Amino acid sequence: MATIREIMRGVAAGLLLTASFSAHALLIGQIDTFQDGTTDQWFAGGLGGPDHPPIAPHNVATGGPAGAGDAFLEITASTQNGAGSRVVAINGAQWAGNYLAAGVHGIAMDVANLGQTALTVRLLFEDPKGGPPVDEGVTTLGFALAATGAWQHIFFPISPAALTMIDGNANTLLGQTTLLRIINSPTPADAIGQVGVLGVDNIQAVPLPGTLPLLGAGLVLLGRFTRGKRRDRAADTASSLT
Repeated sequence: MATIREIMRGVAAGLLLTASFSAHALLIGQIDTFQDGTTDQWFAGGLGGPDHPPIAPHNVATGGPAGAGDAFLEITASTQNGAGSRVVAINGAQWAGNYLAAGVHGIAMDVANLGQTALTVRLLFEDPKGGPPVDEGVTTLGFALAATGAWQHIFFPISPAALTMIDGNANTLLGQTTLLRIINSPTPADAIGQVGVLGVDNIQAVPLPGTLPLLGAGLVLLGRFTRGKRRDRAADTASSLT
């Protein structure tokens, strides 16, 4: 069991990390819930070409994992070839950044296969900067989704060791990600064209497992320790006056 001193060191480190996160676009705890009626800047098509899918990623106002009134993002591949033939959504805004410096060690989300064909969900990281990416990697872990329409919660560990690299260096990639994709990919090396419909909700950046509970426990103990010290000082003052 951690000592008070160790917990306090963890609290101090956590507070310093929290302060440093403000310098990065990417933040631990950030979450896309789609409750504002938008796609939270997820899109498809238009990167280096004029083609856009016939059905772009769009906000659905109800039917998410929480049921009626819970909005979610729907990603559709409606054709076998060309634009719109891949289940993919892209984000180059809040999900771009330095994952290593921000301390983001995982991305959690709720997903549902809303189509008629089986899907395998993975995340693909890229770092294009006005040209093709130099570094590109996909999560080795993929989640197979049967066409049941049922929502399930999934978690992707994010680290250099958790990626299968297509090009370049994993550390460099996670230090300067400019695009994140949610894709359908049966294997890390095979993002196939396939008709399908994927629902996504509650996309969240998370730290190492156990980090936040430890920080929270440390803050609680800090509060108790401070209150105890105040009571001791008050008792000493009272005794000195009698």
